[in-house]
Amino acid sequence: MKRPILLLAGLALLISACTPVAPPVTGEPATKTPPPAPTHPPATSSLQPAEAALRGLQVEVWHPWFGTDASLFENMVEEFNGSNPWGIVMTSTGQMSYSLLYENVRAALPTENRPDLVIALPEQARTWDADGFVADLAAYVGDPVYGWTSEEIRDFPSVFWLQDASGQRRIALPFQRSARFLLWNQTWGTELGFLTPPANPEEFRQQACRATQSLISDTLADNNGLGGWLVDTESMTALSWMQAFEGGVLEGNDYRFLTPNNIAAFTFVRKLQEDGCAWMPAEGLDPLAAFAGRNALFVTAALEQFPLVTRAFAAAGNTDEWIPLAFPGESKDSLVIYGSSLVMLKSTEPEQLATWLFMEWLLSPENDARSARTNGLFPLRTSARALLGDYESSHPQWARALDLAQEGNLQPQLASWRVVRVMLGDGFTQMFRVSLPSGQVPVILAQMESTARELGK
Repeated sequence: MKRPILLLAGLALLISACTPVAPPVTGEPATKTPPPAPTHPPATSSLQPAEAALRGLQVEVWHPWFGTDASLFENMVEEFNGSNPWGIVMTSTGQMSYSLLYENVRAALPTENRPDLVIALPEQARTWDADGFVADLAAYVGDPVYGWTSEEIRDFPSVFWLQDASGQRRIALPFQRSARFLLWNQTWGTELGFLTPPANPEEFRQQACRATQSLISDTLADNNGLGGWLVDTESMTALSWMQAFEGGVLEGNDYRFLTPNNIAAFTFVRKLQEDGCAWMPAEGLDPLAAFAGRNALFVTAALEQFPLVTRAFAAAGNTDEWIPLAFPGESKDSLVIYGSSLVMLKSTEPEQLATWLFMEWLLSPENDARSARTNGLFPLRTSARALLGDYESSHPQWARALDLAQEGNLQPQLASWRVVRVMLGDGFTQMFRVSLPSGQVPVILAQMESTARELGK
């Protein structure tokens, strides 16, 4: 945060007084008094009201968490309340889940009881923005007193920063960012003859199939049919495979699923299952325990699950090394970045400024680094990562994930993605659950495209 520097004018006078003055050409003696130095008025904010109007203001934030996650956030709220120089008082209310949060915010929007700040998914924010309830943060970000410099804005990697942009408007700020990764058992892979992780889909298939064959060839009967990739049908996993094959769900701003690249992606993963090189988990099976038990060479997990992976290996007494991977593509690997954002809803000018000051405090490099240590997610600012050197050293998989994220991809920047995303996961699951023949993949993609366009209207 920047404040007017009142000594600028005096400093300018001092500098000009020390600057030699050229003698006049007329032969007149040089004047001993330099001309007045130009003055530079202190930066002023375009935001109203003045800071005096912030004293003692109460503003409310709604978040989607309960239990430990809620307690951690509420501790930060209490810290802000006890330390901010304006006496702003934040109150926080947990809504138990993102879906319940969305419904409760939507019900509160037309009333005076709506919150000032919501921690929500970007696609949820776009729905509320379309209804005219979201404040544009561009004026706050660019304010010369309360906002950020261009250098501070560049401190946010673009894959985190751009998700909440809408043309020249900014409808939110990133608050949490994660991704789903392929996890590879490096020790087991090396024993199978693979010294490096798969660099493309064909190498992924080779490694997965060899892992399956190794379990068939051992002396245990109950692990036959396992090995390879333990199938994960989360929507972000489906989208990651599509993008690895240079596909996706959008063509411009229209949903488009039935494309050659998407057909290739879905056919590839479905054929892995047909060939026995990928397997669906039984009801109640813990994929991470299966990974730690060498029943899968590859599993899929979110960044925040990495500590659970470590605990699963410890519980299994397994000292194998594992590493996170992006989804291997022919020309470029794929990683979809997603997570929650800070959404300011329209209220009075004093309340909006108070809300912004809390948002800016949350995203300071120090608080960003503290959050990353606590929740295991990506730090949002490059300068925050510089504060996490010891954490990186003790969490090598997390550090590798941070490097992979720099080349990550955005989600669709559409309000309808809120429901299309769920449909994508459901369709991907159905393809595996009903054992759809790989030759019928275009059928399910056609159904998904038709449904997505209906949902997008």
